[in-house]
Amino acid sequence: MSVQSITPYLLLNGRTRDAIALYEQALGATTHSVATFGDTDGSCPSALEQRVMHAELRVNGAVLLMSDGPADSPVPDHNMVNIAIAFDDPAELRRAFDALAVGGRVFEKVFPPPWGGLFGMVVDRFGMQWMCTCERAD
Repeated sequence: MSVQSITPYLLLNGRTRDAIALYEQALGATTHSVATFGDTDGSCPSALEQRVMHAELRVNGAVLLMSDGPADSPVPDHNMVNIAIAFDDPAELRRAFDALAVGGRVFEKVFPPPWGGLFGMVVDRFGMQWMCTCERAD
């Protein structure tokens, strides 16, 4: 199987920077990267430019991913965790994505995002939200 990792992905409705500060203080996390919507999409509205699109923290080798999420569709408080699953094979990503979608709902079709590779989001029939990524897009 080509799964590289499975990681929790927190959606924080505009509170990511506060969460980073807390996790650094409380857990000893180190911030590996922070990208805003303005960093990756030059056409985004100015109100979204400083919102965190993606952040990666590390805690003793463990990875924690998070995002403010888009301002126009806030995440319900009861559904703030996604599962980020990274693949090394685009065909395997598509196979797994399609299998997870059976009886579920495609939230974001697999596409080549501005940061490269492939990305797609699907909610499986159990209500679990999966963020599927692959560094390769071939």
